[in-house]
Amino acid sequence: MSPTHSTTADKIIVDRRKPHRNSEVAQAVRRMRDRLVQRPGSIGFDRELLKLHARSTIFCATAVPVLVLLIAMGGLAVGMSRTIAVWALITVACYAGLLLIARRVDRTASGDVDVGRTRRAFLAAHFASGLGWAYLMTLSCDECGVEQFPVVKAVLLLLAVAATALIAASLRGALVATFALPVLLYVLIGARLSQPVDAIMAGLLVLALPFFSYISAHINKSSLMLLSFRTEKDALIAELETAKAMSDEARHRAEEANLAKSRFLASMSHELRTPLNAILGFSEVMGSEVLGPMANHTYRDYAHDIHSSGQHLLTLINEILDLSRIEAGRYQLNAEPLSLVQTVEDCCHMMTLKARGKDIRIVEEFEPGMPRLNADERAVRQIALNLLSNAVKFTATGGEIRVRVGWTAGGGQYLSVKDNGPGIAEDELPVVLSAFGQGAIAIKSAEQGTGLGLPIVQGLIALHGGSFDIFSKLREGTEVLVTFPAARVMEKLPAMPAPGRAVAGRKR
Repeated sequence: MSPTHSTTADKIIVDRRKPHRNSEVAQAVRRMRDRLVQRPGSIGFDRELLKLHARSTIFCATAVPVLVLLIAMGGLAVGMSRTIAVWALITVACYAGLLLIARRVDRTASGDVDVGRTRRAFLAAHFASGLGWAYLMTLSCDECGVEQFPVVKAVLLLLAVAATALIAASLRGALVATFALPVLLYVLIGARLSQPVDAIMAGLLVLALPFFSYISAHINKSSLMLLSFRTEKDALIAELETAKAMSDEARHRAEEANLAKSRFLASMSHELRTPLNAILGFSEVMGSEVLGPMANHTYRDYAHDIHSSGQHLLTLINEILDLSRIEAGRYQLNAEPLSLVQTVEDCCHMMTLKARGKDIRIVEEFEPGMPRLNADERAVRQIALNLLSNAVKFTATGGEIRVRVGWTAGGGQYLSVKDNGPGIAEDELPVVLSAFGQGAIAIKSAEQGTGLGLPIVQGLIALHGGSFDIFSKLREGTEVLVTFPAARVMEKLPAMPAPGRAVAGRKR
């Protein structure tokens, strides 16, 4: 036996050759292309870095001003003159100007940011904020009596350099623009280079500026990598949005097509069944010679042919309607207790006459004592008749069909119909399981059919929550197995007590 095949052929519902008719699709594709052209070093990345620097400045807007205010209060506490307060106001005002520029850039759309102009504005604001630190390096504290005041200034400047290196990492050159002048003034004016401690602190400041610039550059590279990853993520999101928009458009077209198909089938079923009833009725009357014998027997044979062709056409119409209702989810199950063994046995008896006409033997193997199923009797009967009809149709003269009903390992019930007909090639299984599909050997060796039997069986068993499996080997036969789940099996109820015993029990 070949492996189980229980899936239907996929349907392509999107025609990619047609231009997009959905504005959302076009917009998503445009956004994706814009993101894809943004690579490190491009103007798009420069804009994103400037926006990132603006957000970082706004987020840490209070860090440096708070440090400045603490320094001013400490200086006043140790007895410095009011010049420290003037320095604090100047420095906070400079940082306020930097914050205003950052807020303006943050509110501007990325596409509207002028990279060169914004970068120059930021560097100028950073240089202005550095003037406040340069002014601090020129201050002295003779009246406060602190001998190591230059060392204190150096430590405070180191703290400001470290904080700015973290805050302004997204803007190259911001750290040097802010603290190059303050460090230079400290070395030239603020430090007493004759004192070893002051000389060491001056050296530390000189080395600290390139060191923190190096750290800031590495943080800047990390920001670039972050932006690159975000761009790739945005491109992926744009692709997903495009695919979703295409899927929504295709689903909308499929729903419209399905609605048109349903309307067409409803209209055509009425238009076809009305004349078919007349054709079937009159041809049956003529073939049976109800109104009297026909002088020409050929006409009687023609009437039988007309009746059989009408029956075939009516069967085809009913099968198409059943399949369309199943695919549209409008097939309503009328579940009721039924015996799977008895239903299948009735169907076997109905097919016996047709099987005898081809000298085919139907072997029934039913397990005894099986409980009832909670299923739709019409659907179960149609499943069994479709499988038996296919088996009889594709089994050669003198063949055998084995019909089995029994338990599954999971507690459900199954129906198996196995024949020794021509079989189905493995590559033809998707065709056989699709609507109107038939295998090549089956078409050559059997009578013509509609090709809807197995798709209808698949749909009906799926509505019952069961499974459909087909096993076939070329020129050896085919077995179709349908399984009803254990949830459909009804438990046996205990026997009711006899009326006499119940009365006697009450008397006692």
